[in-house]
Amino acid sequence: MQRLWLLFAQTVTVGLAIWFIVASLKPEWAAGIMGTAPAVRSNSSVPMLEAPTGQLPAQGSYRNAAKRAMPAVVNIYTTKGSRQPAHPFMDDPLFRKFFGDQQEDKQFSLGSGVVVSPEGYVLTNNHVVETADEIEVAFADGRKAVAKLVGTDPETDLAVIKINMKDLPAITLGNVDQAMVGDVVLAIGNPFGVGQTVTMGIISALGRSHLGINTFENFIQTDAAINPGNSGGALIDTNGNLLGINTAIYSRSGGSLGIGFAIPVTTVKDVMESIIATGQKVRGWIGVEPQDITPELAESFGLTRKSGAIIAGVLKGGPADKAGMRPGDILLAVEGKAINDTTEMLNIIAQLKPGNKAKMTVLRRNQESNVEVVVGKRPKPRREVSNEER
Repeated sequence: MQRLWLLFAQTVTVGLAIWFIVASLKPEWAAGIMGTAPAVRSNSSVPMLEAPTGQLPAQGSYRNAAKRAMPAVVNIYTTKGSRQPAHPFMDDPLFRKFFGDQQEDKQFSLGSGVVVSPEGYVLTNNHVVETADEIEVAFADGRKAVAKLVGTDPETDLAVIKINMKDLPAITLGNVDQAMVGDVVLAIGNPFGVGQTVTMGIISALGRSHLGINTFENFIQTDAAINPGNSGGALIDTNGNLLGINTAIYSRSGGSLGIGFAIPVTTVKDVMESIIATGQKVRGWIGVEPQDITPELAESFGLTRKSGAIIAGVLKGGPADKAGMRPGDILLAVEGKAINDTTEMLNIIAQLKPGNKAKMTVLRRNQESNVEVVVGKRPKPRREVSNEER
């Protein structure tokens, strides 16, 4: 019995020694035996290592989120006819004989969009489709469809288009209220027309405003690469849920510098539902020209406070004029909500329902007073400004 035990111990010792030598000199052999390392190709003239099939993705992969959201992100191609008037001699056969038939030139542009409903509603940016005569939507699986414009909202740079197709993959709306700075996000779109592309970054900031991009601003800032062509694409969380619609970048060269902006899904949903129901986004309006309180203005007006919005102008016959508001008044609160600056004022008043009365607190000659304003309907912008990536 003792001799058998001694023989077993010697065998184990020799085996471990051989294993140590092999693991030290040829680690790929040892790993190959254990099935944890790439195998050497035997059908090639040059030895190469290959990963075993069925290997799970490395920890931290976002393939499932991308796989879930990518089918709902589409490429949008728009065409518009040339704005140049037809030549006056085009009806002359002799002219056409020498110069040929001058076909109307067409201009092409592209962007991205997101299918948000199985009924065929697609969200994109207003500046992607605002001047289009024809709109075509292309899916990642190769399907294409002609889309019709449902409505636009230039003041948030959003637009809704609709296609008639079956088995549409619709994205799931996420909870942007639970998002925090530092969360990982993915941007999906068609940058520079190269095809559907996914980039990764984090949420750099929330509630960005005062950028001068849109009238109503409440952006998600991200360093996920957003380039021309990504406009209207999806910004998603790591579960594949929609957090926002990519709309603009800060750039001096036209390419991504790591500062991109997306419209949050809360704004997107509100505007989209209004456009689908009425063809436009209806907002409250009182007919004033506001101005932020600067230290210089505070000193000239003798103000002790720096919050609120100065009424620099009042539209004659408008809601504020009829309620008794005057230039030089400082708007302090609307329906009990404090006003800190003009951006906050515009956002709060825009949420009021036209036709309803709203109580507003104003400061005039250092005396506060309340006025009741019958809220009007915000008129459409006179000129729709394109917000192509800046």
